[in-house]
Amino acid sequence: MQVKVIIRKRIVALFLLLIAILAVLDLRIAWIQLVKGDELRLRALDNRLQEVPVEAKRGKILDRNGKELAVSISTPSIGAYPPAVRNSKQAEEIAAKLAAVLEMDPGEVLKAITQQKYFWWVKRKVTFEQGIKVKEMDLPGIRVVEESQRYYPNGSLAAHVLGIAGIDNQGLEGLEWAYEKQLRGIAGYLAIEKDAGGRDIPQAKHVFTPPVDGYTLVLTLDQTIQYIAERELDKLMQSPTNPKSAAIIVMDPKNGEILALANRPTFDPNKFREYPQKNRRNFAVSDVYEPGSTFKIITTAAALDEAVVSETERFYDPGYIKVGKEIINCWRRGRPHGSQTFVEAVQNSCNPVFVSVGLRLEEKRKGSFYEYIEGFGFGRKTGIDLNGEERGLLIAKDKLKQINVATISIGQAIAVTPIQLITAAAAVGNGGMLMRPHLVKEIRDSEGKLIQEFKPEVVRQVISSETASEVTSILERVVSRGTGQRAYIQGYRVGGKTGTAQKVENGKYVQGRYVASFLGMAPVNDPRLVVLVVIDEPQGIYYGGTVAAPLFKSVMEDSLRYLNVPPQYNPETDPVTPGKPKPEDVPVPEVERLPLDRAQAAIRAAGLVPVVEGRGVVVGNQVPKGSAKVPPGTKVILYAGQQELPPDGLVPVPDVTGRRIREAAAMLEAMGLRLVPEGSGQAVEQDPIPGVKVEQDTSVRVKFLEAQPSVETMGP
Repeated sequence: MQVKVIIRKRIVALFLLLIAILAVLDLRIAWIQLVKGDELRLRALDNRLQEVPVEAKRGKILDRNGKELAVSISTPSIGAYPPAVRNSKQAEEIAAKLAAVLEMDPGEVLKAITQQKYFWWVKRKVTFEQGIKVKEMDLPGIRVVEESQRYYPNGSLAAHVLGIAGIDNQGLEGLEWAYEKQLRGIAGYLAIEKDAGGRDIPQAKHVFTPPVDGYTLVLTLDQTIQYIAERELDKLMQSPTNPKSAAIIVMDPKNGEILALANRPTFDPNKFREYPQKNRRNFAVSDVYEPGSTFKIITTAAALDEAVVSETERFYDPGYIKVGKEIINCWRRGRPHGSQTFVEAVQNSCNPVFVSVGLRLEEKRKGSFYEYIEGFGFGRKTGIDLNGEERGLLIAKDKLKQINVATISIGQAIAVTPIQLITAAAAVGNGGMLMRPHLVKEIRDSEGKLIQEFKPEVVRQVISSETASEVTSILERVVSRGTGQRAYIQGYRVGGKTGTAQKVENGKYVQGRYVASFLGMAPVNDPRLVVLVVIDEPQGIYYGGTVAAPLFKSVMEDSLRYLNVPPQYNPETDPVTPGKPKPEDVPVPEVERLPLDRAQAAIRAAGLVPVVEGRGVVVGNQVPKGSAKVPPGTKVILYAGQQELPPDGLVPVPDVTGRRIREAAAMLEAMGLRLVPEGSGQAVEQDPIPGVKVEQDTSVRVKFLEAQPSVETMGP
């Protein structure tokens, strides 16, 4: 009886335990189904659904006229689903076949297709032929996926502006980098339901979230003007000049829009890895250099705006100027410009005059010259929408000494970027209004709807509009009569400034290494374009007026005609041709009291036209007087009234400086004197000096030199 009771108790206990276990299981099931059901269902779905990213198409980059500069194209990539490959039991065979088509190592392919991942790229952005072959093989677990790839239809055109995009379509340089957020778009994805082995589930669930394509950039660049600039750079790089690098920028001064920005050396962004990294450096934005005489535009503007000089004020150039203990030579060493107006000094790019004017600015109001330099934007970034912009180099304002002011006045002891310099010059062409340079005009969506417009941005008024008008007029004289005559364009009024600067390394000027440049605008009465040409280390001839001005002329002339800017005059029929180059004035020989035949010969030898009045045999008077400077071909009236030769038989020594040996010999011979030449080139010194009266048959010793500017005298 007692045993039965014990058995019953054990059965009851076991039953209660079973009920308890079932109750716990019921509670657990209820917890899983009712409380955690939704969460676990989503997690299960997540395990089965494998997401395949669907890349957004990168936005286009267009020029101002809608021409495509950068687009996205479809390209095949090869991907693998390792679980499916492993389940096929053919991994090594698949790897061998893929390796043969993709030109890869079979071991590398095998490793890729057997990764412990759901999906793995085998090789991305393959050729279309490779993609077709892989698709035709229909290998287990291998898929051909269409991806988007950046393509630049014009090759290297505007490469430094556009920049490059990486294999994942991410912007790495240029506008591709600066506007990455707008261009990239938003990626979508395709979710496919698979079993644990990576196999497709019949009637499985597929979820597709479409990508949002990137926005389109509409640039300020004009593809045609960009081509013109790059064409001229290519000619330069293939010429004997063969510089280290060069840049051309074309800007609209009214709104700061960049119409062209070109550099050499360059690269093709479609295959940028095949080029040296240095080729991708944007010289126009990222490199600094001493601007030399092109900076005299800024000195001129500041001096006229502060009224420390007038256009007609006269200066005397002895060939140098002393500042403290330092001597600054004129670029035309040995041939000083002598007496000249300020306008003529700008034409001649005369260093001593610019030093004098720069020092006057500081004397009138301490720090004023520095204020203008900063006002024009030097020493800080312009804010152009490109990466890698430099701010330039300026001596600290509190450390500025008199000699620094002097050298900065002629474009030395200051380093600028090409984009800074052209932006400053554009302000002169825009009535004194400094504009922020920019490259993007609009941002539009993939349907063409306007998202954002970039309007011209005024930075500040630097000089008055009256001063700006004065400066542009003076710059026209530089092209018409001064050092920039190779920039003259028939029919258009062109103004500009040459520059030749010796390069600095480790704080010292390096002999034989120069930067030649030309900065100009047209038409000067209402500038439509400003163009800057900078040539780094040209070989052979290195003067800005010789190597840079012709490039400026070609770019400006073709661009003006392309933009249908009408000429201001007809050089063939218009008797007054503003802006047309005029030959440099020549000194009139002093021929009074000379025999008429000899006087006529001396006048002709100087490139002038003798006109005889009277019937005498000796010149009694002349108009213009001796030593006056007149244009070649000017008539010189000789009054032949005296019947006897002067009793002393003395003749004045003519001024032969600037003449070649043949010309100097003809002038001296006409006066009855003999030439004793030293060297070759142009006359730079003579003994006796001009105007001294000597006996006929006297020897005149003349030193001839080929022009070679000194370290501190870089000029035109």
